Amino acid sequence: MGFVHLHCHSPYSFLDGGSPLESLVKRAAVEEMPALALTDHHNVSGAVMFCQLAKRYGIKPIQGAELTLEGGEHLTVLAENSEGYANLCALITRSHLDHPRGQPRLSPVLLETYGNGLFVLSGCRKGAIPTLLLRGDYQAARQKALHYQACFNAHFFLEVTQSFLPGDYLLRDGLARLGQELGIELVATNNVHYAHKSEFRIHDLLTCVRLGISLEDVSGERHLNAENYLKSTQQMERQFLHHPRWIANTKRIAKACSPVFDFKKNRHPQMREEQGENAQTRLRRRVIRGARHRYGVVTPAIRERLDRELKIINRMGYADYFLLVEDVIRFARRKGIRYAGRGSAADSAVAYCLLITEVDAIERGLLFERFISPERGQKPDIDIDFDARRRDEVVDYAYRQYGEEHVAKVATFQTFRARSAIRDLGKVMGYSPDTLDRLAKTVPGGSRASDVRKLVANLPEFQNVIAGHWEHFAPLLAAVERVAGFPRQIGTHGGGLIISGPPLQELTPVQRSAKGEWIGQFDKEGVEDLGLMKLDLLSLRTLSAIEDAFRQIREHTPGFSDDDIVLEDAATFSMIQKGETLGVFQLESPAQRALQTRLGADSLEDVIASVALIRPGPVKGNMVEPFIARRRGEEAVTYPHPKLEPILRKTHGVVLFQEQVIEMAMVIAGFTPGEADHLRRVMSSRKREDEMQGLGRLFIRKAVERGVEKKVAKTIYSYMESYASYGFCEAHAAAFGITAYKTAYLVRHYPAAF
Repeated sequence: MGFVHLHCHSPYSFLDGGSPLESLVKRAAVEEMPALALTDHHNVSGAVMFCQLAKRYGIKPIQGAELTLEGGEHLTVLAENSEGYANLCALITRSHLDHPRGQPRLSPVLLETYGNGLFVLSGCRKGAIPTLLLRGDYQAARQKALHYQACFNAHFFLEVTQSFLPGDYLLRDGLARLGQELGIELVATNNVHYAHKSEFRIHDLLTCVRLGISLEDVSGERHLNAENYLKSTQQMERQFLHHPRWIANTKRIAKACSPVFDFKKNRHPQMREEQGENAQTRLRRRVIRGARHRYGVVTPAIRERLDRELKIINRMGYADYFLLVEDVIRFARRKGIRYAGRGSAADSAVAYCLLITEVDAIERGLLFERFISPERGQKPDIDIDFDARRRDEVVDYAYRQYGEEHVAKVATFQTFRARSAIRDLGKVMGYSPDTLDRLAKTVPGGSRASDVRKLVANLPEFQNVIAGHWEHFAPLLAAVERVAGFPRQIGTHGGGLIISGPPLQELTPVQRSAKGEWIGQFDKEGVEDLGLMKLDLLSLRTLSAIEDAFRQIREHTPGFSDDDIVLEDAATFSMIQKGETLGVFQLESPAQRALQTRLGADSLEDVIASVALIRPGPVKGNMVEPFIARRRGEEAVTYPHPKLEPILRKTHGVVLFQEQVIEMAMVIAGFTPGEADHLRRVMSSRKREDEMQGLGRLFIRKAVERGVEKKVAKTIYSYMESYASYGFCEAHAAAFGITAYKTAYLVRHYPAAF
């Protein structure tokens, strides 16, 4: 007959789900269930990941949510199709925006307005109908059932759960009687909160964290047994042995539902046509105009590079994206708002010609494929810093220009890390505040909760706290590992802005942030996977300081601008060489000042290298000393193969930048740009050892086929492998390096103004 769980909570129910989302999907697949519904509390934040996991495991994803009405009653709501999903998003949005933050409630009237395409289940024990039946008020329960039946007709079902709690049989009999009298079908669920029965303990701990109580405290919000797990079809059939139709109805609903997302669809805002030009034609015209502004004469080499980039941009459907970014940039220039593009976008000559970034990718020989690779298929990500005081003007412009229904902030999820998990779980488990404080303070910031056993093995300070008390701390450490990566609450991305073509609420509900801003319910990965456009509009106080300095300088030197900053100024480099860089962007840390006294920087290239060198990766990878020694002429600059000299010359034979790893793979082994970037990413992650070994064998084989000696090929690969995980994006370093040099110039020549 088959069974489908239609009421299921993941960690995106925020402290009310005890299993990773993948565990839930995997268990449903192992139990050979054809589908699974995800019904988190008042959000669909897990929806994109859920759909992707369901596809991987070969089951149908049904998107829903558990909603709380203004009277406190719960309803389980499932989207039958994309129209139903859009209506579900509208309902969730109203539940958040019409009530104080953190207290979503839904007006029953709205259910009638946005009811199309939805299946509605009467809910768990907190549903109005079950609550009334448990109170013995059958007539009131009957009236409520009649109301929902009138609203949703055959799409309304009475939800019945075997919870093995007092009143179960009374509740089941009451629901069965209502169904028979009113002609309403019943459907069996298990109100799932974790995949396996053994995970009840984790769910209970998280519930206590949510309620702010300890395990010793009694609360009606805590589940009284471990029955709310993802039971097998056989278990559910046994529980409802005499009601096979209630089991069959789960499959019936699942069969009627269809997936709500089309991940291949581009949902970018469509730029209005101007004078009959489509987006691709307009983008080309503006790029060529910008190239003339940048270069004066557009040489065949420049045009060839721009044509190649535009061909990829257009083929991948990103012309609207570039035009939108350029539109925002033009607004900033028009209003005199200082900005600076950074990140891998500076690998693009198109971005340079659109005045998005100040890094000339052609002059620097930067790889466009590090930014956009057709083989990788990832969406472009353009990061722009604005004068911190005026960034909100740019954001407001986006809302005005594209409409409030199409714009919202990107969400982030605060997840359990080692420190937060130790503190939160330890508190409810009864460990003393002093002990938890001492234990948490020994954990390096950002440590993953899944690595807590490594901390035990590798941190003497951590070991000292638990020394002699392993049995006492073992339950806490085990619990910490189990909640690794669980989202604790939703937050707001620092600069991410969603801009959509269709109304945003057709794809994601919106809710209010702590600052009152509207945020969508997906993080940046979810936004991009859905085909939505994400703009990263960031703020940088350094740009505010530069703008203030320029304003003061112009009082004595009218017309002073960025063009008046001499890029090869001896006095500025003399100051940098002495390590007198306090106040200089990116160069003011003690480590940077110490580097400058040894490096002897005398060009912008040296400043850019400095930005990349003093990072945890290069320091850990022992790249700093070889670079300094070669830069000072104390160590010979050598190359394992003559073809590497053009690639590594600017960094004195040291692999410093990610783009260099990609170029080396292309030049030595003939990898395509996409293959080379994939190799770089696998090397950088250092998590996929089997794949990395396979790619290494492929690299060596292809290099030998191209005439490179096997020994040399192995040397080059080991060279790349040693530095790839520590390499920095050259485009980003160059963007920051330019801003760093500008501030150094101002410190040297206009210290009072700066």
